[in-house]
Amino acid sequence: MTTSRETYPIEVAGVRRELPLFEVAPGVRIAVLNILGDTELVQACARELAARLDAEKYDVLVTAEAKSIPLIHALSVETGKPYVVLRKSYKPYMGVAIAAETHSITTGKPQMLYLDEKDHELIRGKRVALLDDVISTGSTQEGMKRVIERAGAEATLEAAIFTEGDPDKWQHIIALGHLPVFS
Repeated sequence: MTTSRETYPIEVAGVRRELPLFEVAPGVRIAVLNILGDTELVQACARELAARLDAEKYDVLVTAEAKSIPLIHALSVETGKPYVVLRKSYKPYMGVAIAAETHSITTGKPQMLYLDEKDHELIRGKRVALLDDVISTGSTQEGMKRVIERAGAEATLEAAIFTEGDPDKWQHIIALGHLPVFS
């Protein structure tokens, strides 16, 4: 069964897509970018972000699971920098994990971010580039910053495919584009 849904057209890194609009709060809709399984878009965005990050100083890429995992992997391949994925649920094999709470607009509820014990040494004392697919409220970014700071690292830059909402709020983000919020 196919549902007819209003979409928002985008072009990013030379690739065109129609993003479906979803209501995330009463009277508030967003264009949802889901890069999972979209190899063409992920590779194009990774190449473009790698070019924009080329002059920046950072040692490690960090993101939160799950939708931005293919992007961080592709960006790691493009840049030669290692990457870490902060998990949203704790597993016993993660050992002594470092955690922080965040609140994503797409989940609509508080969630935790965990740094696996195996990744502590990889980021301790390092300059970290925080990466996300879309930065909307900044809550995930703040949660990632708290985790890496607790691990003894420093966030030196933030990057995303898109920022969303008030563009003035995101001047410090290295982004390939901006999405409006629909009300």
